[in-house]
Amino acid sequence: MPHLVRERLFIGNIGDAAEVLQLGTSDITHMLSVLSSESISFFSEWRSGLIIPSKEIKKVYVGGTGCDLASESDYVDGSKSSLSPEKLLYSLEYAGNGLKVERMAVPLRDMENEDLLDYLNVCYDFIERGRKEGSVLVHCFAGVSRSAAIITAYLMRNEQLSLEGESYNRGEKINISKLGADPGLSREVASEVQSSQQVDFSHARAYRCKKCRRLVALLENVVDHIPGEGETSFDWYKRKSGNPFNKSEEPECSSIFVEPLRWMTGVEEGALEGKLSCAHCEARLGYFNWSGIQCSCGSWITPAFQLHKSRVDISTV
Repeated sequence: MPHLVRERLFIGNIGDAAEVLQLGTSDITHMLSVLSSESISFFSEWRSGLIIPSKEIKKVYVGGTGCDLASESDYVDGSKSSLSPEKLLYSLEYAGNGLKVERMAVPLRDMENEDLLDYLNVCYDFIERGRKEGSVLVHCFAGVSRSAAIITAYLMRNEQLSLEGESYNRGEKINISKLGADPGLSREVASEVQSSQQVDFSHARAYRCKKCRRLVALLENVVDHIPGEGETSFDWYKRKSGNPFNKSEEPECSSIFVEPLRWMTGVEEGALEGKLSCAHCEARLGYFNWSGIQCSCGSWITPAFQLHKSRVDISTV
């Protein structure tokens, strides 16, 4: 089953896409297929020869430089005329047994020398429109590279995310100045901030390691997120045995998410993901992942630096 990335946005592989069209679903109204030219026709001929009807809307080509869109006069009955450019940018069609799933097919091979930049704008517009009109499934063949790259680019633009995680993907140690101050480094931290900002921190919320009571985060370090839809956000985990995630009885999120802080050694060392352990007693406090973590409420936080509430005590400074 497709994986939920954001509200009304899913990621999956070619099998997930075929299953949506064969079995039908009310969840997906738009589908972005990022596949090689040879695989794009899989909706018409899939595995055992099952034919899934489709109705072509249009095809759009670009010139040799990948810049200028061809005009509609370059097309005759949906086909490219002799005057039109050579490169297919995308095609649009309605596909799938009367389900009226609108599908955009982008011909892109799973190779390192393929250039995504020519396709990002049209993919962004399609995903954005699809989320407004319904829900979008973005898929490639395996669901781990091309589709993930398109969704990452979409989220960076849509949510104004930065490239701060770039060095982590390469495993490089980052400049410690990019991380937030360690609130537990000394007891003078809170008093210094209080005197400089004339703010009363005597009742400020603080999060401490449950094992050794070391201060690990302040309320100002917490990254708020909009609660998800609870148990329904985990529908893609369901199997015949039922849903192992039963969140219906939880009144609130089971974790808090904070900004990256200087006591997080794994983060500083450039890991993409890993455990968050107390800097004093090394007790496990949570987990971090620059690609994101889904909260128990169903909301997806990216990047994510997660502290489990069961591992920390909430007190005042």
